[in-house]
Amino acid sequence: MQTQAQKIAAAPGTIQMTYLEALVQAQMEEMDRDERVVLMREDISIYGGGRLIERFGKNRIWNMPISEGSFTGLGIGAAINGLRPIVDLAGASFVYLASDQIINQASKLRYMTGGQIDIPIVFRSCMFSMGSEAAQHADRPYPFFMNVPGLKIISPTSAADIKGLMKSAIRDGDPVLVFEDTRLWPLKGDVPTDPDLIIPIGKADVKREGKDVTVIAIAGAIRPTMEAVDTLTEEGISVEVIDPRTLKPLDHEAIKISIAKTRRLVIVENGHRVCNVGSEIAAVMAEEAFDLLKRPILRLSAPDIHVPFSPALEKDFFPTKDHIIAAVRRLL
Repeated sequence: MQTQAQKIAAAPGTIQMTYLEALVQAQMEEMDRDERVVLMREDISIYGGGRLIERFGKNRIWNMPISEGSFTGLGIGAAINGLRPIVDLAGASFVYLASDQIINQASKLRYMTGGQIDIPIVFRSCMFSMGSEAAQHADRPYPFFMNVPGLKIISPTSAADIKGLMKSAIRDGDPVLVFEDTRLWPLKGDVPTDPDLIIPIGKADVKREGKDVTVIAIAGAIRPTMEAVDTLTEEGISVEVIDPRTLKPLDHEAIKISIAKTRRLVIVENGHRVCNVGSEIAAVMAEEAFDLLKRPILRLSAPDIHVPFSPALEKDFFPTKDHIIAAVRRLL
């Protein structure tokens, strides 16, 4: 049976591009479509921003000072007053500096005003997992924001998905956080060229169908997961791989459908172990789908320590292909 990625690739009207190129393309198409969309970031000419400046000029592409809290507040104010800003916070660890504005203003003002204020804004950031970025540049803060009502959070893993979901985020009427894993940036895939083709927020995707074990892979964990699944397939072990794509709201129904078939669940992510996405998924499945499970749920993640600078320590800090293979075998 074809995977979703194969179906997209086989369809007419696609073009091959990298994850990062698809992300830039999504922003460009939405800026063409809606003149209210503006983009702001520090050092904006880096990572594709130069193309956007050439196309849209400085009235819609705003180069910001190194002050995440201030220009995040500026973006929220612009959204309240009718624009649809994309606030690019660069490294995901910098989102902490903007968290007061995101949590106390963007997430709450519609609620506190009884729906009188709309805040259509996108906060974009990238997560580093290799390259000795060290503790202050290598965090994955998405669980921190999952606890906040009023926010939507996406973290797609393919070029087609980041384009479709980024477009949905820009068109959405609520604040949306986008967390990209830099290990996915160079990966190529077939991306639909239709500028009106979007992917709904809140829908998971089955990246590979299987019958023995369900593996949920969060963000950059998809790469070692697919490598592990290829090896397990050669051994005759059939693994179903689910990419949530949206972290809030999570598509619990898609997960239940999968574990009803496989009766086994492994969750893989690069976030720290305590109170991460895997914790939430495991809790909900234990509450709502316990009778479907034959074996305990297993979670693979980074340990509860800060990301090391040392390449030797960093190499096995996040779940690897071998860790995932061992976890799947343990459930059989």
